[in-house]
Amino acid sequence: MSVTVRRGAAYAEHRGTAAHEEYRAARDLLLRLRGDREAASAAFRWPRARHFNWALEWFDVVAEGNERTALEILGRPARDGAVPVVDRVTFAEMAARSDELAVALAEAGVVRGDRVLILLGTRTELWETLLGCIKLGAVVVPGYQDLTREEAADRVARGAIRHVVCAPELIHLVGGLPVPGLRMAPGAAGLPGWTGYPDTRDPDRRRPFVPDGPTLAADPSFCYFTSGTTSLPKLVEHSHAGYGVGHLSSLYWSGLRPGDRHLNLSAPGWAKHSWSSFFVPWTAGATVVAPPDGGLPPSVLPGVLATQRISSLCAPPSAWRAMLPYVTEGRGAPRLREATAAGEPLTAEVTDRIESAWGVRVRDGYGQTEATALIGRAPDTPPSISPLGHPLPGYRIVLRDPETGLTGDAGEVCVDLTERPPGLMRGYAERGAGAAAFVDGLYRTGDRGERCADGSIRLLGRMDEVFKSYGHRVSPMEIEAVLRTHPAVADAAVIPCRDEYGGLAPYAVVEARNAYQAELLEAELIALAAKRLAPVFVPRGVDLVPALPRTRSGKVRRGALRPGGAQPVLVPVSVDGGQHDEVGAGHPGG
Repeated sequence: MSVTVRRGAAYAEHRGTAAHEEYRAARDLLLRLRGDREAASAAFRWPRARHFNWALEWFDVVAEGNERTALEILGRPARDGAVPVVDRVTFAEMAARSDELAVALAEAGVVRGDRVLILLGTRTELWETLLGCIKLGAVVVPGYQDLTREEAADRVARGAIRHVVCAPELIHLVGGLPVPGLRMAPGAAGLPGWTGYPDTRDPDRRRPFVPDGPTLAADPSFCYFTSGTTSLPKLVEHSHAGYGVGHLSSLYWSGLRPGDRHLNLSAPGWAKHSWSSFFVPWTAGATVVAPPDGGLPPSVLPGVLATQRISSLCAPPSAWRAMLPYVTEGRGAPRLREATAAGEPLTAEVTDRIESAWGVRVRDGYGQTEATALIGRAPDTPPSISPLGHPLPGYRIVLRDPETGLTGDAGEVCVDLTERPPGLMRGYAERGAGAAAFVDGLYRTGDRGERCADGSIRLLGRMDEVFKSYGHRVSPMEIEAVLRTHPAVADAAVIPCRDEYGGLAPYAVVEARNAYQAELLEAELIALAAKRLAPVFVPRGVDLVPALPRTRSGKVRRGALRPGGAQPVLVPVSVDGGQHDEVGAGHPGG
């Protein structure tokens, strides 16, 4: 890797001015048409430059001479609830710091295509390292802070990791693992086998980075391990275009504008962090406001939104629900313009309460580790039949019947590959993994959905979670949404249990919000479901648990749930126009 100390003509040559202008035009079109989804979808075209490096050809260009704040990192709350800003970096400074980091990585032997495991948590070095690796052409493999030693070993082995950049407190996770190249950590200078992180803060020590040549847009750039809710996590590989260009759809859904202050609650190590704390805000020209490691307590979050002048908050629905007891109206309330949620279904309780108190509607969105934002309710657009909204610009969504393979108004949510969107993964990095994801000119998401009369999409759950009962297709998501409206329910998961007459029937496992008489809550939840849902959707039993089992990304591990312990519940169920009175579940077997 040739690195010089002067940008000069060589740097300008590899910026790819044409690629930058094409990218800017696509981005500006989406900003201009933020309130007209149909017009944006009709006019938008993915940039298709053969060479593209988002860090060099977008970030560095907009950062040149730009003294606006790119990143603010918040500290832990004080006893009075006040949350300090512990670091602040401008766009221009971030570009220069990441240059120095890229130079240091190259000098240490990191070359284009090498995979680099990053375990840095929420610290400025994380954003410098992400940019530096992209500039260099190294492949970023992010990891989360609470990774276990066993998980770290698995990622190093299956991820073919050559280098590690990690926080000093996480060195123990990778020490002794077969990492053949660089091991870098802040404060690790002098530690055997480790290299200290370069001093990127001293402007007199920073050296401009010059790439050894243009970056192919199709080359790998990011690898993310999936959350592994039902199986061993898979390694998803994205190209430089995949995230750099592909997140233009995520930008449109987010509604971010230049100058916004955006807070995202996703932790480093998960794909959503790259969405909402890196690519999307810096493509928009917004400031990333990052919460401290471990997050912010729901009790202080509304105050932080107000005092830090946050204009946009993205959080999972569970975080929105946890914040509701602390939502107040009037003076001192946050002044959000955008409020978004992804990762699990939103409830009317959240959207109605936030809109009533703060005057902003929480908008739902849907994407995957394997793809950028696919479906969502766009900003400044009228409500749709499905709260999730419509396919986003750049994506054509079709619904494929898993039995016939035909497309229609219900079935597996798939992406049409006629003009393959760059935001889709290159594939799974491990040989033979996920071959079934691409079939018949479609990318299969594994989620089931249905198209509403206005073209919006309603998600019904994972293909392997939706089941048939008495001839009806049952979506656990729809039942869970109703159960979560009960004030004593913190969360709920619905699973199938065996039923003598219907084959399968729904059964609820509920995480209670506080102490509540078990029998009373079970009865109230059955009554609530019977009032709001058709009989076939009413759970045949309810188990109360202290906490639902979850993956490290917060998703419920349904495979770990087993029905049992609840008393028999007898519910009338309509079958083919008739009725079986008191068709009961009893104790569902296995």
